[in-house]
Amino acid sequence: MATAAPPARPRAATRTRRPRAVLWLLGPFFALFALTYIAPMGYALVLSLYREKFTGIGWDGPTRVFAGAENYVRALTDPTFLTGTGRVLLYGLIYVPLVITLAAALALLLDSALTAARRFFHTVLFLPHIVPGLIAAIVWVYLYTPGLSPIIDGLEGLGAEVDFLGGNTVLLSLVNIAVWQSLGFNVVLIYVALRAVPASTVEAARLDGAGELRTAVLVKLPQIRAAMFVVTLFTIIGSLQLFTEPQIVQSAGNSSVTSTWTPNMLAYAAAFNSNDYHYAATVSVLIAALAGVLSFTVTKLAHRRSAP
Repeated sequence: MATAAPPARPRAATRTRRPRAVLWLLGPFFALFALTYIAPMGYALVLSLYREKFTGIGWDGPTRVFAGAENYVRALTDPTFLTGTGRVLLYGLIYVPLVITLAAALALLLDSALTAARRFFHTVLFLPHIVPGLIAAIVWVYLYTPGLSPIIDGLEGLGAEVDFLGGNTVLLSLVNIAVWQSLGFNVVLIYVALRAVPASTVEAARLDGAGELRTAVLVKLPQIRAAMFVVTLFTIIGSLQLFTEPQIVQSAGNSSVTSTWTPNMLAYAAAFNSNDYHYAATVSVLIAALAGVLSFTVTKLAHRRSAP
């Protein structure tokens, strides 16, 4: 005897449950994003539109008055801010291509058939990323300090004198710290994308006579263009947030880094040394705007290159 089929679930109920499920899954993320990103940026934007004004002899304390674009004019004509922004951009021009090129080369090498002990190299490359940036900067300051560094002692034994924290080399020293710390993470991201490249595509290239180098450059890299774009975008945004490394390097007695060497350090000094929170908020908003402009530019260029 045939059993009766269960009643069909109403389509209207199914349709109403799907948006609820999506809301439950994405709601916590958007709430946390609004709380930790949107709200602070909105508050900083509001702060940047005001300034503190003292009346009389100042016994009553400062009063907050609307300043409009006054703080932005002050920042955009401040030599300290402009010079610091130029340093960060120069730092990014060196750091971003260097770390992306090294990460792609190492990821391709790990993905090639010639590499053994891949898990060992994954671990060795990723270990520096586990070290907090503060600790990494302290270690490298030790390695950059004359009288303490075995590297400097070895170079002096060879007759070479290098001031890693001097005005002409400190930027490259900071790039070295950042590359050492972030290289392994980028290698892992690119390597994961390479593992998703169809094996049939790679085998077809090898059957056509392409060697490992041509296969890597002409076959594998075009297949992971989206992943390379994401890694590049995150690296650019991270380069604009340069703060921890120069802040620690600045504490070294022989360092040429000042307390306002980068825009983030300028904002920190304005807020916590001068109690000028409105100017600090203005600098923060300008750096966020610069990051947005660069992100938009890189995104448009990537979409234009990927268009048929």
